[in-house]
Formats: sequence, structure tokens, C-alpha cells
Amino acid sequence: MKSSFLSIKKLIAATAALAVIWACEKSLERDGTELDTLVPTKVDADAGTWKPYILQTATEVALTAPEDVSSANYQKELQEVKTAMGNISDDQRLAIRYWAGGGILRWNQIMRSLVAKRNLPPAENATGEYPIPNSANPNADPIFPFANPPYASRSYAYVSVAQYDALVAAMAYKQQYKRKAPYQVDASITPVIVSKSTLPSYPSEDAVMAAVSYEFLKRLFPSTEDTLFLYKKKEEQKWFKLWAGASTRSDIEAGEKLGKAIATKILARYSSDGMRNAIGVKAQWDSLSKRVEEKGEVAWKSLEDAPRPPMLPFFGNVKPWNMTNPELQQLSIQYPPLSYNSAEFKKQVAEVKEYVTTNATRENIAIVHFWADGAGTYTPPGHWNAIAEKYIVADKQSEFRAARNYALLNTAMMDAAISCWYTKSYYYFPRPSQADPSIKTLTGVPNFPAFSSGHSTFSAAAATVLGYLFPSDEAKFNSMASEASMSRLMGGIHYRMDCESGLKYGKLIGAKAVARGQQDGVK
Repeated sequence: MKSSFLSIKKLIAATAALAVIWACEKSLERDGTELDTLVPTKVDADAGTWKPYILQTATEVALTAPEDVSSANYQKELQEVKTAMGNISDDQRLAIRYWAGGGILRWNQIMRSLVAKRNLPPAENATGEYPIPNSANPNADPIFPFANPPYASRSYAYVSVAQYDALVAAMAYKQQYKRKAPYQVDASITPVIVSKSTLPSYPSEDAVMAAVSYEFLKRLFPSTEDTLFLYKKKEEQKWFKLWAGASTRSDIEAGEKLGKAIATKILARYSSDGMRNAIGVKAQWDSLSKRVEEKGEVAWKSLEDAPRPPMLPFFGNVKPWNMTNPELQQLSIQYPPLSYNSAEFKKQVAEVKEYVTTNATRENIAIVHFWADGAGTYTPPGHWNAIAEKYIVADKQSEFRAARNYALLNTAMMDAAISCWYTKSYYYFPRPSQADPSIKTLTGVPNFPAFSSGHSTFSAAAATVLGYLFPSDEAKFNSMASEASMSRLMGGIHYRMDCESGLKYGKLIGAKAVARGQQDGVK
């Protein structure tokens, strides 16, 4: 365990530090680690032929052909580029440097930061109740959203899918219209910081990314503070290549138009995927307990002084990405828990207690906290996004490939969340500290049922996808997933059966995303 923990720690120290900064300062002024200017090993000029998630075809959303570079209007645009470059401000140079590292990576960092900032469970009010954040009034106390692991997994997935589909469309039109970049038309233009891409410039992929990312993130994080920050970032990415001499106004305006239109199509799925029913009401929560008790088993209950409602108990009914709901639900009950009254279960309770007492070594405690990803962090899905970032950067992936790979990873983890929460509500199994009140966890008690382990399911799904994307490190990813899984047993939060079943479920779910990746046309 020691060598695995140390290698993982070294791998993502920078991005883990970012999450701590956000959790402590609750500020959107520190928005990511430094990234070198992106010069992809492979430009992926065929990305317009890749299979989208929501769009039926890459050119489903129409985009008008651009004016020829010899036209008077285009010549005026070239002059605007030169003027902008001649009057560039320090803030614009900083924006160019920031976004030149890769828009997909930057938006993923921003998303992780927002999740960490908003991953705070609402506090009990004066009447002993826990108010639910309201998307219709996001600035009220408690501020919307509570970005818990299921909410976060859905956020990462939708933004990643929207970015991917939008970039596939952008590349299809780039290859259809083949309009050259300003520096290819006018040799006197030398881009500032950004590399000279050989790709056509119309539409601007950065404007596409900025528009589609903003349209989703402002709905996922709709407080005034968050949306003002997101708008600033959207405008920076949208215009930075004009300031840098790499795009014209019509490239940018076409990209923004395309990104917003594609966002509208994907928002239709987002608005009807079942999330609005994930919380439920008390009568429904009580029915989950009653069903378990009628079988002669013991049902989970909140262990907080003032019992808190379960976290999104019906998230298991949300629409998945890589299979149908019936397929996912059947998959999610293949490995049932032990009977609460069985001798085997009592042995597992004793094992948990041993881990938090005699086996609470410094190394084990370090592993527990490294993988905890609790309140105020970017959650387990965010942790795996941070791991993926390091590999994407090292591989020097194009924006198009990075978007595709994040979409595979994050749809797998959203499906993992749906599956895990379906399993949790189906069995409604008590936590170890409910089975034995003398068990004191090393990192708090999550306010939802034990079986199966969310960390294990997320981690196995992520490791399976990343092992497919970066096969030379497949064994390392699987080792990370196993360590993340065991951290929950070491911390007294889960039984061994939760962890082992979660890993099995996660591998099955990750394999569904891999199957999608094997058929999406990416070489």
C-alpha cells in the first residue's frame, strides 16, 4: 500500500492542492495550476467524423459559410486583429497565457473548483430541519447547489459531453469550410504565445467551448457570484485568440453561435433526465426503510443528532449514458449484501472495528485522508478528473481528444453514481457505526446507506476507462482504485462487502463506457 499511496500522491499533488485552496478560501480568484502552451502531438483533424453523444450528426446544427478571405469585410477583420495585438493589455496577456494551456483542461479545473466550493451540506436551521438548496432562488441560504458526489458526477458528465459534441461539430465545419487562420492569410501577423495551428480557423473552437461550457455551468452553479465569474472566463476564452492574432471576429461569432445552439440540444436531455425527482419526500424515504424491515433486516438511519434526510435517494432513477435504466438497475443488484443477522456479517463488523482501532496506522490514516474527498472537496469523481488531467497533459492531447476522453470518463462516473445510488436505496443497508455504535470513523459518517461503496464504484469505473485510454498504466489505475476502495474500510465507513461489490459494479460500468469508446471512430 505504501508505494501505491506515495506514487499517487506525487501524481496529483498540484491539483489536490488546488482543491484545498478552494475549500479553505471559498474564492474563485485562484482558478487553476499553470499549464504550458498546448502544442498537441496529434491535431486530430478527423474529429469531425467522430461519433457524438447527443447530436445525430456532426453538422446537425447548421452553420452559415464564412466570407472569403479576399472580401472587404474579412480584410477589416484582419485589421481589427492587428489593432488588438498592437494595443494588448497586461490582463489580456494573462488571459492568453491562461487559455493557451488548453480550454478543456481549464474548464475542468474551473468545474472542480466550483464543486469544491459548493460541496457543503446545508446546516440545521432553528426549527431542527435541514433546508434544501433551491435552484429557483440560488442566492438564498443555503446557496444552490449542494455539490455532493452524485450532483458533481452529473455536472462533470454533462459539461464534458457538451464540450465533446460541440468540438466534433466545430471540426466538421472547419474541414467543410477550410478558412485559413489570420497568420496564414497575412504573414505580418505573428501569434502571441499561442502556437500556429494548421487547422482551419472557422469556427473558433475556443468560442465553441466557451459558449457551451458557460451555458451548462451557469445552470449547474447559478448563484450570482458563480455566474459572474463564469461569464468573465467565458469572455476571456471567447476573445483570447483574437487578441493573440489567431482568430478573427467572424470565426469567434460563428463559434459562439454554434456552441449555444448545441448546448440547447443537450440541455433538453439535461432537463428531462429525472434529476428533479432525485430528492423525494419523507413518505418515500420511509417506504425504503419499511421495505427492508419487512424482510426482517435492519434499515439504514441517519446518525446525526437531528436526523438528516438521505442524500438524493432516488438518484438511481436518473437516466444513464452508456446503458438503459433497466439494464443499469439489473446490473446494480447482481452482488447483494450479507444478511444483517448472519455470522458472516458480524465478522465484517468486527473487521471494521479492528481497522479503526488496532490497525489505525499512520500509513492507513494517510490513505484514508488522501482518498476521503468529503465536504469542501471536488468529490471522488473530481479526484479522478484530476488524475486524468496529468495523463492528458503528459500525452499532449488535442482539445478534441481531451474532450472525448473526459466525456468517456465522466459519463462512466455518472453511470457509476446512478448505479451505486440505486443499489444503496434498494438495500438501504446500515453503516458500520450504526451496527456497532462503538465504531468511531476516521473521517466522518456519510449521510446515506452503506452498501455498496460509492468510492469503490466511482474508482473502478474510472480506472477501467483510464486503463483503456492509457493502457501502459492500466495496472497503476487498478491499484489506485483498490486503494481508494480499501480506504473506506480503513476509515470505518464501509464493510469489506461494500468495497468488493463496489469494485465489481464499477468495472462493469466502466466497461460499458469503454465499449462506447471502441466504436466512436477515434483512432
